[in-house]
Amino acid sequence: MGVIEQILEPVSLPRGALVRQNFARDVVEDIPGEIIAGLERGGFEAGIRPGMRVAITAGSRGVANVALVIKTVVSWLKKKGAQPFIVPAMGSHGGATADGQARLLADYGITQDTMGAPVLASMEADLIAVLPDGLPVYLDHHANGADGIVVINRIKPHTAFRGDYESGLMKMMTIGLGKQRGANFYHAKGFGHMADHVARVGRAVLENKNILFGIGLVENAYDETCRVAVLSPGDIPVEEPRLLLEAKARMPHLPIRHADVLVVDTIGKNFSGDGMDPNITGTFPTPYASGEFSANKIAVLDLSDETHGNGSGAGMADCATRRVLEKFSFEQTYPNALTSNTPCVARLPMIFDSDRLAIQAAIKMAAGADRQHIRLLRIPNTLHIGQVWASEAVLEEIAGKPGIEVLGEPQAMAFDENGNLL
Repeated sequence: MGVIEQILEPVSLPRGALVRQNFARDVVEDIPGEIIAGLERGGFEAGIRPGMRVAITAGSRGVANVALVIKTVVSWLKKKGAQPFIVPAMGSHGGATADGQARLLADYGITQDTMGAPVLASMEADLIAVLPDGLPVYLDHHANGADGIVVINRIKPHTAFRGDYESGLMKMMTIGLGKQRGANFYHAKGFGHMADHVARVGRAVLENKNILFGIGLVENAYDETCRVAVLSPGDIPVEEPRLLLEAKARMPHLPIRHADVLVVDTIGKNFSGDGMDPNITGTFPTPYASGEFSANKIAVLDLSDETHGNGSGAGMADCATRRVLEKFSFEQTYPNALTSNTPCVARLPMIFDSDRLAIQAAIKMAAGADRQHIRLLRIPNTLHIGQVWASEAVLEEIAGKPGIEVLGEPQAMAFDENGNLL
């Protein structure tokens, strides 16, 4: 037994049980039908000319049903005589390379073969306008050369700033279509200016390019599509703030507001731009956003396969496993941090050889906590928290709380021979 193991060996691990959280779960049953009905109702066919080339945006987030949404739009445009193609609209994600961004889309099932339209990936961004105060407006080169653009994105709270427009269509036009060049410039001004930049640059794109329509998606607390809004260019800046409020109201939350220790099984860009969503964990990388939950210490156990080594968010944890370190790619992680000017998300926490040691270390370092009654929560990731593991101290606190079910008797954490959770 090494020195680290000797120090942590006396730290006992709490017993606990799975807890089901019951959130509102209305969903859109027929997503293609909802999209087509919105397109027909809005008269968007009038803006389609035979043979016109139409760019459709596709982002890097794990948006529910994104491939289905894009394929529906591709099919509708082709039936109207247009020639649609897909562009990765994800700023510096995918290692800030065209191939990396195309691979991210392929992970979501978005390829030429599956969508019936080519994927044109490039990191080249054109300067299409300069605002009166000198703020440049950049746009993906392929999208800029198109006859029209369709903007598709999920609308939800951002992880680093607050405003009328956070993660959504306006940000997609500003940061996503701005590629690394645009994302780098807007982030260089700091997140304190991001809400203003997203609003003004988004409007400039609407004024300078032929945006045919936008599709704003809202998800419920279970990562399911619960609203599909087909919006005209003029409706995007008006309706998006309302959709953002709805998205915030539907966000899931943890059953308590403060934990001694939060254990996150897996982080990754497919769960959040920050790897683990600060709106859930409270680990905000800037002072321009905040939430209700906080944890004394956080342990992260793994990176998702879909994140391709992008360990953004690991730096907001206190403890992690060697598994995280071995999967962590500087080439994939650092472009994001360098572009957004948030080095904290790309730092490495303390590394331990097993899940057990990482969790024990987090408990030991939770200053002021009662180790005999440790308030510990364990979640699979920040996108799916309908079921969480709660220690006995948490179970006592949430007993009788409406909308919460305890799914069994408290049991000890189970580990394999290597100290990793079963």
